[in-house]
Formats: sequence, C-alpha cells, structure tokens
Amino acid sequence: MQKIYCHLDMRALKFLERFTSTQVHALNPVETSTGKTHGGVSRAKLNSQLLKSFGSNSKLKSFNSSVSVTEALLLPYGLPNTDLIEPSIEPHLKPIDFVEILADLYRRLESCESQSDRSLLFVEQYSLLRSLGDPKLLRRCLRAARQNAVDVNTKVVLSAWLRFERREDELSGMSAMDCGGQVLECPKIALEYGFDPNLISTHCQCDEDQTKAINVPSFNENECVSLEQEESDVTFCIGNEEINCVRCKIAMLSSPLKAMLYGSFKESRKGRIDFSENGISVKGMRAVEVYSRTRRLDLFSPDVVAELLCFANRFCCEEMKSACDAYLASMVDNIDDALVLIEYGLEEMAYLLVAACLQVLLREFPNSLYNPKVMKFLCSSKTRERLAMAGHGSFLLYYFLSHVAMEESMVSTTTVMLLERLEECATQRWQKTLALHQLGCVLLERREFKDAQYRFLAAVEAGHVYSVAGVARTKYKQGQQYSAYTLMSSIISEYKPAGWMYQERSLYNIGKEKISDLSTATELDPILSFPYKYRAIAKVEEKQISGAIIEIDKTIRFKLSPDCIELRAWFFLALADYESALRDICVLLTLEPNYMMFHGKTRGDYLVELVSHRVKQMTEADCWMHLYDQWSSVDDIGSLAIIHQMLRNDPGKSLLLFRQSLLLLRLNCQKAAMRSLRLARNNSSSDHERLVYEGWILYDTGNREQALSKAEKSVHTRRSFEAFFLKAYVLADTSLDPESSSHVIQLLEEALKCPSDGLRKGQALNNLGSIYVDCGKLEEAANSYLSALDIKHTRAHQGLARVYHLKNQRKAAYEEMTKLIEKAQNNASAYEKRSEYCDPEMAKKDLDMATNLDPLRTYPYRYRAAVLMDEQKESEAVEELTKAIAFKPDLQMLHLRAAFHESSGDLNSALQDCQAALCMDPNHTDTLDLYNRARD
Repeated sequence: MQKIYCHLDMRALKFLERFTSTQVHALNPVETSTGKTHGGVSRAKLNSQLLKSFGSNSKLKSFNSSVSVTEALLLPYGLPNTDLIEPSIEPHLKPIDFVEILADLYRRLESCESQSDRSLLFVEQYSLLRSLGDPKLLRRCLRAARQNAVDVNTKVVLSAWLRFERREDELSGMSAMDCGGQVLECPKIALEYGFDPNLISTHCQCDEDQTKAINVPSFNENECVSLEQEESDVTFCIGNEEINCVRCKIAMLSSPLKAMLYGSFKESRKGRIDFSENGISVKGMRAVEVYSRTRRLDLFSPDVVAELLCFANRFCCEEMKSACDAYLASMVDNIDDALVLIEYGLEEMAYLLVAACLQVLLREFPNSLYNPKVMKFLCSSKTRERLAMAGHGSFLLYYFLSHVAMEESMVSTTTVMLLERLEECATQRWQKTLALHQLGCVLLERREFKDAQYRFLAAVEAGHVYSVAGVARTKYKQGQQYSAYTLMSSIISEYKPAGWMYQERSLYNIGKEKISDLSTATELDPILSFPYKYRAIAKVEEKQISGAIIEIDKTIRFKLSPDCIELRAWFFLALADYESALRDICVLLTLEPNYMMFHGKTRGDYLVELVSHRVKQMTEADCWMHLYDQWSSVDDIGSLAIIHQMLRNDPGKSLLLFRQSLLLLRLNCQKAAMRSLRLARNNSSSDHERLVYEGWILYDTGNREQALSKAEKSVHTRRSFEAFFLKAYVLADTSLDPESSSHVIQLLEEALKCPSDGLRKGQALNNLGSIYVDCGKLEEAANSYLSALDIKHTRAHQGLARVYHLKNQRKAAYEEMTKLIEKAQNNASAYEKRSEYCDPEMAKKDLDMATNLDPLRTYPYRYRAAVLMDEQKESEAVEELTKAIAFKPDLQMLHLRAAFHESSGDLNSALQDCQAALCMDPNHTDTLDLYNRARD
C-alpha cells in the first residue's frame, strides 16, 4: 500500500496567535450556595471566625506540622473528603453510538424538503452536540435553524436565543430590541412570515422605517381624513352619540357587515342603526369610520386600535384585524406593555401581537427570569395551553426558556416549572427524552430523588441509555447501593463500554474495585474529571498532598475547570503554600467571579483577601514584570492570576480585561473570555478602543465582516496597535492570495509602528512571521521570529522551527522546538510540533507525551493511526481513531477513519463517518469529496 497517510498536513496546527479556538467547559461546575453552611451557621459569622484565626502569626511548613494552619483555615470546613464528592449527571443527550446518531441526522437533513422541518432538525442537532461543549459548533446550529425558519414563532425564539448566546444583555448601552446589525437576530425581521434563502447576505432592516418592517401602511400627512369629502348615507348610534358613515365603505370591511347593510336584514333599510349593544365605544366607532375610508391606524392611540381589533374580530373584518395586529405589534417595546398586550392578543387571537410581546419577554432573558410577573405568566400550564392555541406554545419556546433557567440555577422552582412545560410540549421522541432527562437532573440536584428516578426511568424507556446513570444515582441516594451497582454492571455488559459507565459504577463500588473502575473510566475517557479528583482527594486522606497536586494537575493542564482549580488551591492551603493557593483562587474567580469555595461555604474573593496577608504584596510595576516572566514561560494560568490581582487594584481597566480575555481564549474558556471582553468594551475610555473590543466580540461570535467594519472604523478614528492588529487578524482568517497577504503584512507593520507593550508586539511579530512563511519569504519570517524572541515572546520558537524545516534544516528545527519545550509550562503542542522534525521513533515518543499531557489534541491519534495504516495494520489503525472518537468526536478524525474504511472497502462505514463529519461541518470539502466517491 502506498504510504500516503503519514503525510498529514501539520499546517492545520499553525495558527495566527491570539487564542486557541476549541472550548472545553468544566465538566461539573459547582453550584453556588444559598448563604448558609450545612450546620446552619451564617457565612458572615463563619468568615469572621476564619479571619480571626487566620490572622494569627503561626505559619507551619509541612502537612505533618500544619495543625495550627489547618485549624486556622481549613478546620471550619474540613479537608476534602472522598465521601463528599460525586460527578454530576450531565443534563445533555448522550447517545451510546454518537457517530451513528449524527449520521442519521445528516441523512434526514439531506432528504428534508420542508424548510420548517429543516429548522427543527437543526435544533435537534444543537441538542445532540451540546455534550461536546463547542460554542462555535452550537452557534452554527442555531444560526442554521434561524436561517431555515419559516413561521414567526420559530423566528422569534431563535433570534432571542442567538442574542442570549452572545449575552448582549451585558453590553452597556444596548437595548434588548437592538440587533446590533445581526440580521438573524433582528426583532423586526423575526416578525415577518416566510423563508428568505438570501437572509444571511441581506442588510439588516433596523435602520429603515419601523412600520415598513411589519407592513403597516404609511400615509401622507396632508391626506384628508374628514368625512366632508363624501356625503354620509348611514348613521350609527351609540347612546346619544351619532357617527356618520359611508354605507358602502363600512360594508367593504367584511362579509357580515355587507350582509347587514345590503342584505335582507332590517338594518339595510335603515338610515340610523343602533350600535349601543355591540361593545364598541363612540371613539372606537369613529375610528372604524375613518379606517373604512382611509385604511389608516396611525391617527389613533393604542387603546383605540385595540378596540378596533376587538370590533374586527366580532364582525370578521380580516383586513382590519391584520392591520390592527401588526400596528399593535409594532408598538410593543417594554416588558410591562408586553405583559398587558399579550393577554389581549391571546384573547383576540392577534397572533402577531402575541409574537411581538413574547419577543420582548424573551429578548430580556436572563433578566426576565427574575421578574415575578413574567415568570408567573410563562411558567403557567394554562399559559402554555393558550400559547399553543395561538401557535406559540411550542417545544422550541420552552426549550429556550428552560435552557436559560438551567444556566442560571439548576435548583430553582422556576427551572422545574419550565421543564415541566417542556415535557408537556414534547412530541418527538428526542424531545421527550431530553425533557425527561433534564427534569430528572434538576430534581436530583434538588434532592427530590423519587421524582427524579421516575423521570430518568421514563427517559430510559424512551431510549436514552445514559439516563440509567440517573436511575442508579437516585437508587443510591435512597439507600439502594447494591441495586445501583448491579444496574450499572448490567449496562456495562450489555453495551459497548464507555467511560461514564465505569465512573458511575465506581460510586457504588468499594476498595480496589472502585479504583479499578476509575482507572478504566480514565482509560476510556481521559477527559472525565471526577476520577482525577477522587484519586487526588484519596491521596490527601493518606496525607500525600504533594501527590494529590500531581494527580489533579493531570486534568488541569488540558482542561481548566473551576472545581479542579478549587481542589488544587485547597491542597496548596493545606501545604501552607499561600502563593500557589492565591494564584489558583485568583484564576478560579476569573472563571467564575461569584464562586463559593469549600463546599459552597465561603466566597472566593473573601478568601483572596484572607490569603493575601500571607504573601508578599506587589506593586503595579512588580506585577507587570511578573506578567512578562509568566508570559515568556508560556504559563497562561500564572499570567491569568497576575492580571486578576492587577484588576483588584484597578477593576475597570479595559486593557487588563482585554488581556484577560486573550488568556482565557488560549485556555479554551470561551464563556469567561467573552465576559471579560464585554467588560473591556463597557469600560473602554475612548471610541476607538470600544470599536476594537466590539470587533473582537463580533469576530469571536462568527461575524467576520462586521468585525472587519469595526476595525476599519477604529483605524479611521485613531491609528492604534489594536485596531491594525484586529484588522490584520480578521483578514488573515481566510485563504490568503498574494495580494491579501501583502495587505495583512502592511497592516501588521503599521501596528508595530504604534505604541504598545512587548507582550502584544511579540504576538504581532509572531503573526507577521507566519504570514511571511505562507508567502515563501523565509528570511523575512526568520527576522520577525527572532525579533519576537528578543522581547521574550517564547512561542516564536515554533515559527522559527518551521522556517528551519522549510530550509531543510531539520536538526535546527528540532533544537528550536526543544528550546520551547524547556521554557514553556504548557508544552503539549510543542511536543506535538517537534514530532515533525525527528525520526519516526522519536516522533512517536513526542506524540505519546503530547497525548499524555493533553488527550484532547487529535493530531497524535491521527498520526499513530496513519502509521499503522501504512504498515497495513488496518484494524489497529481504525481502532486507534475509534478510541479517541469515543470521547472526542472530531471532524478530522472522522474524515480520516472514513478514508481508512474506504481504503479497506468498507463503504457503509465510510459513508457513516462522512455523514457524521458533515453533520458537524456540511462544507468540509475533503469530506464532501470522499462522501461523493463512497456513494458512487
């Protein structure tokens, strides 16, 4: 067999330096406390005790002699205990055969001809991919669902959902009804029925006339509306008032009115008709008369238009009803009005008005969750039924509402009620499964074990095997440990083993068998954090705290989760290593500013204040020098901690908040990074600075063209490093032709001429070197990388190694990467890259080390599989990829496995892998080519 697989393209690993794109969320985030300890002691009293005891002068150096420090700091809460930790049941769909389910979904998308059905399929795709935790992938699903939406209800919900995912509510000066130029989030376009295939490329209508956006007629101010233009021939009497009308104009409003005025009814022969008993006021009837001749509504107040709507419903005036519905919908812009008008809309079946009111409520999320009136309305089962009759009480609506509620609190009554409404709305199998499983997770967190078990069992009966873990957990909580153990054992024997199965069974096991289950869980799924946490705490119980830190480091170095960072901080406190403890607590608060430590018993920021008394205080200059050192040693966690400390002294400094966001993105913490970026934008001191941060926000949420526009505006406002850097970065994020590359080079050179610090200039020089390499200008690239290294930008070693490699100087390239490995704290990528520049045996060692340091990196699996394939060990090659795909379904790995299957003649398996890959990225060219070949 020709050796083609080993020559994998490492260019995919090159990146323009700013951040790493893949996000990994913390597996089991800790819920915040209600403010009381388990013993009922108030937190304030407990913290006061803590401060007094910690303020003592005793400071002991080792665990064995740390009685006083433990007593002062840890004793009120106790050391970490293995009996007090357990993994959360993930509130997501987790199919046993994830690839098969994705492939089936892609086939359904391929064959689906209905746009509205396609939209719901993309929502189903979103629910499946949530367990992967990739925000870009999830955003793509929501955008595709919105783009294919046809009915107003779906558009309103998905537009609000997209806005929520970007957390526009956290941007100061932004109204809930602003779309920020996002056409898919435009509230006016969302109220228009129908599918627009060109929606993505069209200009947002927000700057145009509001009435035009929802088809409300517009009229010339000078147009006469007085009845003097025509002589009336019928009079409607309401009490003592008379309203003169034109009979034919009134008759044209509806068939019933025409029959009354021209048919066999007695009113057809009368010139005066008594309308006192028809539920309309004098003012309302005058409005009917004017509307009958002019079709205008803009002359009337909202309450009069509402009366016209009621009249239109009573006399079947469809045109008038539609006009009133649209006009009232255009006037809803705040929650109070929305709550009043939505009731009116439901009563009068004015469904566009209902949609507009719902839109206002939804676009205020998550703030709406804390409005009792809004929650009373939305959580009601009766409301759901009324909304369903109006075409708005959909599964999609309550999926969004419950999604937001769960993010805010897993234990609130509001979350339970919204999930119950979700269960009522579910019609398809996946919908019922999702609703039941999520409700089970929430009830489990609320310690309502019997109800949780009932929901988990129902989810299992619907085909969701992962819910068995919930059934086992609820049994265990009710004292049925053996039953839980046997249940998980049966699942392990019946299905292909997965890491979560052994992790769950370990909770019900004891002794060596427990440790064995945890080891198997890590082997099958190395990204599960609970096994690392358990083993680390077990070492603490054996008084091996240094060993505990080594164990928990194994997961922290590839997945920065709050619970693991908290544990490590706790361990450092037990060792009286206050500097390391302070670093970790600062990082923890960067990830979650309101984090409660020690099983939710004390605030993290309070502990920072406490521990700070035990470390040397640094000036601002010291902090900057320390930051340069940490940045140079590629210690992103250390850098993050220093920036947090600097922000304690200057909390509104946008420059620091921006640097914080860059580090968080590099550490794959996108949610926290975007929060920091929004804060940087809110605290910006100038327009050009604000434009830059808005540009990065747009870029990070997939809006490249708008990000470029922000960068250009910032450059025109003021020539700054960050404006040029942003523009260059956005332009470089494409396949560059020679002309575009020259433009990017020019922009980076302009950036370097502007004032900035060495940290940022090092990044610009590194990116400049990368562009030079792509253009074949190796000498210029080398000079750029060397200049970056001169200002201690250590990552430039990788670029310089690439230059040496392209010059056929493999030894120099290897040595350059070795320098990076020696200097960098986070060096998994360096081992991976160095493997390119050495012999196969050394390459294997480097890639094994990369996998050991970071099992989420996919290139080592692909390389090892390619080597096996070249050695004609086809089954072993497929298995190497399969074991990685089991815990990290990745586009590149699926594509490569599909190629292996095609090479082996297993076209059905090749097709399935291609379909699963295309479900993640339908535009991946290489996979599309392979898919078409396999089908032919």
